[in-house]
Amino acid sequence: MKYIFALAIFFCVGFAANVQAQNPAYNKALADSLGADDNGMKQYVLAILKTGSNTTTDKEELNKYFRGHMENIGRLAKEGKLVVAGPLGKNDKTYRGIFILDVKTVEEAQKLVETDPAVKAKIFDIELYPWYGSAALPMYLPASEKIAKMKP
Repeated sequence: MKYIFALAIFFCVGFAANVQAQNPAYNKALADSLGADDNGMKQYVLAILKTGSNTTTDKEELNKYFRGHMENIGRLAKEGKLVVAGPLGKNDKTYRGIFILDVKTVEEAQKLVETDPAVKAKIFDIELYPWYGSAALPMYLPASEKIAKMKP
């Protein structure tokens, strides 16, 4: 009985070892250029933008901060530091939007988000979290330029 049990465990371990097979479509040069690990993933930082403590209602002032916010998003995207940005729909929290920053540490991300005029003015507060996602994520940016009919 012990031998059958040991044999069953041996086959299970052997099967588990064979579950991960080499991907025939793997492109080493592309994976290396994107900083991908063996799973095609890499470390990013997720930023959640929340309503900040600045509750100004001055439309001109708000427009200035949001214009600076959008310009900062564009700059960070051009520098390759920001790979995703967008607003969130209405929710029962104070969440307003997200960024996914192509940096390895929360400290690096903190320095980047501090360049946002709306963050500096406390229109937005930011929560930062390490996030592990597809290394191919930045590849969608060139395509998005070609499908957006209007520019913000």
